[in-house]
Amino acid sequence: MGATFDLEELERVIERAIRKARSEELKIIAEAVKTLADYMKTGFKETIERIEAIEKRIETIEERIETIEKRMEIIEKRLEEHAIILQEHAKRLEELTRTVSRLEVALGSIGRRWGRDLEKMVLEVYRHALEERGVLPEKVERFIHIDRDGKYYVKDSKIEFDVYIHDDKVYLIEVKSHAELEHVEWFYKRGEIYEKITGRKPSKLILVAVHIDEDAYARAKELGIDVIYGAIIP
Repeated sequence: MGATFDLEELERVIERAIRKARSEELKIIAEAVKTLADYMKTGFKETIERIEAIEKRIETIEERIETIEKRMEIIEKRLEEHAIILQEHAKRLEELTRTVSRLEVALGSIGRRWGRDLEKMVLEVYRHALEERGVLPEKVERFIHIDRDGKYYVKDSKIEFDVYIHDDKVYLIEVKSHAELEHVEWFYKRGEIYEKITGRKPSKLILVAVHIDEDAYARAKELGIDVIYGAIIP
């Protein structure tokens, strides 16, 4: 093993050297060496203490880093698990979305068919009242106009009318199970649109409703719409 550097032993040697120094120059040199040794002794001790304190802090930081790394590993595993779960949910959501879309298309088709069937049924129920006005329910036709340029309503909107034409007379007919005020006003507006599209003014607007709100009935009368109804709802 190598020799150990002992500052205390060095101090003792320097003290003896100072006592035995034969000249003032040697004495000065010895005292300077002693001063340097004292500084080294004190300075080294403080430095070592600081290094030891830093080492302890580093050990503490390393322990914390290890703890954080372990937690991060746990979090990463959980995130991976959650990502897999989210992917499964996304697939299920896509499947449900496609299913709902198919159902919406199917229900829309059924709804339109039921709507037409309901109209035919209501017209048949009120056949007598319609015939008194010169309208044969089975001759009522569907008129559809696609407003490509938005000239009459909204661009690319589909405007539909139930029309009965006889002896150069045009009857626009609207069928509702329950007629409200907005239905009446929209029906009147569509009469104006029909005239702009075809250049023919409807001879009469006929609203056929199983039930009609009282305010809707009053408004229809103001607008000159002929109303056939089952009951007026206050």
